[in-house]
Amino acid sequence: MSKKILTLIFLLLGISIYSQIVINEIDADTPGTDQLEFVELKSATPNFSLDGYVLVFYNETNTSCYYAFDLDGYTTDINGIAHFGNSLVSPTPIGLFPNNKIQNGPDIVAIYLGNESDFQFAVQPGTIATTSNLIDALAYNNTTSVPTNLMSILGVTVCSNENANGLKDSHSIQRKNDGTYEVKLPTPGLNNDGSGIPINYITVSFSQTSFNEGDSFNITFTTSQPVQNENLIMNFTLANGNFTNLDFSGGLTVMIPVGQTTTQNGIIIANDGIDEGDEEMKFVLQSLPVGYVSYNNNTIYRVYDANFATDPWGTPLNPTYNIVTPTIPLGYYDSLEGLSGVALKQELQNIIANPGVVRLHSYADIWEILRSSDRNPNNNNQVWCIYTEQPFSKLDQQNTSSIVGKWNREHIFCQSRGGFDVANGDTADGINVWLPTSAATTIDGVSDAHHIRAVSGQENSSRNNKNYGTVASSTVYNGPSGTQGSWRGDVARALFYMAVRFDGLHVVNGDPSEYLPSTTTASGNIGDLATLLTWNTSDTRDDFEMNRNNYIYTWQMNRNPFVDYPNLADYIFGANFGQQWFSTLSTQNPIENRVAVYPNPASDYLIVSGLEGSSKVEIYTITGQLVQTENFDNEIQLNLDLHAGMYLVKVTNGTESTTKKIIIK
Repeated sequence: MSKKILTLIFLLLGISIYSQIVINEIDADTPGTDQLEFVELKSATPNFSLDGYVLVFYNETNTSCYYAFDLDGYTTDINGIAHFGNSLVSPTPIGLFPNNKIQNGPDIVAIYLGNESDFQFAVQPGTIATTSNLIDALAYNNTTSVPTNLMSILGVTVCSNENANGLKDSHSIQRKNDGTYEVKLPTPGLNNDGSGIPINYITVSFSQTSFNEGDSFNITFTTSQPVQNENLIMNFTLANGNFTNLDFSGGLTVMIPVGQTTTQNGIIIANDGIDEGDEEMKFVLQSLPVGYVSYNNNTIYRVYDANFATDPWGTPLNPTYNIVTPTIPLGYYDSLEGLSGVALKQELQNIIANPGVVRLHSYADIWEILRSSDRNPNNNNQVWCIYTEQPFSKLDQQNTSSIVGKWNREHIFCQSRGGFDVANGDTADGINVWLPTSAATTIDGVSDAHHIRAVSGQENSSRNNKNYGTVASSTVYNGPSGTQGSWRGDVARALFYMAVRFDGLHVVNGDPSEYLPSTTTASGNIGDLATLLTWNTSDTRDDFEMNRNNYIYTWQMNRNPFVDYPNLADYIFGANFGQQWFSTLSTQNPIENRVAVYPNPASDYLIVSGLEGSSKVEIYTITGQLVQTENFDNEIQLNLDLHAGMYLVKVTNGTESTTKKIIIK
């Protein structure tokens, strides 16, 4: 046989092999936060093994891989279909990848012979696009822009527009039998032309989306058509991470008899009397007989621990005072006595930025720190989120690009203004591993826990890199509407700390309005100083903030002095600048140790007691409007006629004063 004939045979064989699998459908742009994305493949023959193939996603901007998904272990179904995507896609994809993972385009998705490890994407730019071992590729967009560079590299001549009908959120790009593409309503798990062998879909439903320890419930299994030929037997699992088979009771095998379409299975979640934290069980239906496909699988259900721990102090929204004792080391602030002005600020920096003592931990370690420092006193399995004044389960930590219903890490002194940067390869290595740090290395502010708080992911995005203040401006942040501002003093004291801790950071008057591109050096300025000084007084330090200060000290070996001595801010940034500082001038603790303001919450009356001699009580709205004032001796019962909400009660006795928050019902 001639070499030419052999070459032709091998060429035809290669084409036959390579045409076994194509990209059949993609839905990249879906409603909301992109939780319904998928890519569907189709093989020329049914039940085709995808071993040795990999799905690769390319970004047009840098012509490199931004994500790869290994197809080893997967097989197309009886119609030659296999789809991969987000967990909320129905029918459930046989392979899952994170929400909002597929970029909207203009980009390219491709199939290669190879493995995920052949395509680096953890650090961008990833592996550059190549035709080596390329099987099939689809260029797509949702605008008029075209991935010209990628198409040239990969030899793709046509780009499909998901928004061709003006319905990008509800349409997908689908391959027709002639190899061209059209745009219409998505058909995941089905032949795009509606042909093929009918599939009996199994739908699984739970009575709730979340459960408490001790709950019992039924899982319902329903087929789209009556079971035929032989009974349908299904096995499933619920174990997931720390949620094991010891955490529940009930069978893991169910049967739907021939001629029937539904059955139920009872589960009881155990209450072991131990606080193990909230957990998640994951329903996974095991391999099914030919002709059956799971409509919804790999679903997550929250299990709340009934034995959560609490703390004796209140949340910032319902604060307590003087329950938490400051763990200030003996002599920690002694060198400040009698200093003033610039010398006072410099010596304070010498204490809190001492390179021989202060420890720098990784940004990844902040997750662990926040889970303790920002825990909800009413339920230690939650974190308390600044700004929105609400708890989030610790399980709802943002580990993907989705921010909806998640909490993440908020830099009070925002990263773009401070010039902070997360180091490549940043990993959590625990409290016993640290690096030295100094006042000169401003970049270290990226992982200084004294100014990093747990925050709603969506609110973190809304705050962006705005200044703090009360004026109405697109560059000024004053918190979400309808909240009580219980975070304002915390923010002020965190920013005062940062402006002393690092040489390159400053709190300034006014609105610097610096929305700087990443290529520009950050100024290190944030405002508004006048507002922050007011907030420091009106939203006084509470037990939540003091506990936070104590805990962060165990990691970083430095404290926020403005939490320990709030009025120290006036001697460094405010009206008392230039005056000598003595710790005895800190007026918050002595009067707070004596005065009592109760009940809280209140309704018709308020009692102020514990003082001797002439005193004055003033009640302000949270925005600073004086609504009631009374002079009294020793003790007073105030009759109230106020709208429901949070108020500030300022009590003055001689030269001392303190402000407390109360709730009016």
